[in-house]
Amino acid sequence: MTSRLTALSRSIGGRRALVTGAGSGMGRATARLFADERARVAVVDVEAEAVAAVVDEIRDAYGADAAVGVVADLRELAEVNRAVEDAVGFLGGLDIVVNNAGISLVTTMAQDEGAFEAAWATTLAVNLTAYARIVRAALPHLQAAPAARVVNIASTEAVVATPGIAAYSASKAGVTGLTRSLAMELSRAGITVNCICPGPVHTGMTAPIPDEAKHTYAQRRVPLRRYGDPEEVAHMVLNLCLPSSGFVTGATIPVDGGLLVKH
Repeated sequence: MTSRLTALSRSIGGRRALVTGAGSGMGRATARLFADERARVAVVDVEAEAVAAVVDEIRDAYGADAAVGVVADLRELAEVNRAVEDAVGFLGGLDIVVNNAGISLVTTMAQDEGAFEAAWATTLAVNLTAYARIVRAALPHLQAAPAARVVNIASTEAVVATPGIAAYSASKAGVTGLTRSLAMELSRAGITVNCICPGPVHTGMTAPIPDEAKHTYAQRRVPLRRYGDPEEVAHMVLNLCLPSSGFVTGATIPVDGGLLVKH
């Protein structure tokens, strides 16, 4: 049998991954894809039923040791620390962290002060602060792992913008900056940190948008003229987590059907 001509691995088999916001959408797709590639996964989400459903899907396919569910409200520091602790307790360590949890609430400058302050604080807590806290909590385990990977999910809203969701746009721009900073800080430990900016994707966040409006938006603004599928984002996450991707860090990669190129 001919041996391989190349040296770098494209397998995450046996690696241990924590994925936040994994109860639905892109997080669910990522958790399932990792499981398909024989990684072991901690499924983290605030929705207990969604967590249980994803864990059941993975365990039905790959056995009880393939996944653990962690229900946590990532707005709270104690919950972040517990989520990482519970994940490590089951997995025995961490090789990969995917920060995907996200929320989008109405935030406008003309909004009632109480509503604005609450929406702003909640959005920043989930979309940005939790990302930094997750990495801090996971850091000792990532430092102990060979070829450790962090992937943060931002959005094309970090670059272009939609009226009425100022906190969401600000938080996603913050994620791109956080990614670059962490990439520099953690590089000495061999940990890569990268960011993905999904464009319009069929998720729970976009589900309330009428199909006709989605079609019109895609035809006008997306060169590929359609919304993306969560699994298409998940495959880019996987690519960045491969052992063979060890020379990619600090990158922000759009998965948007060409939206940013056009605009």
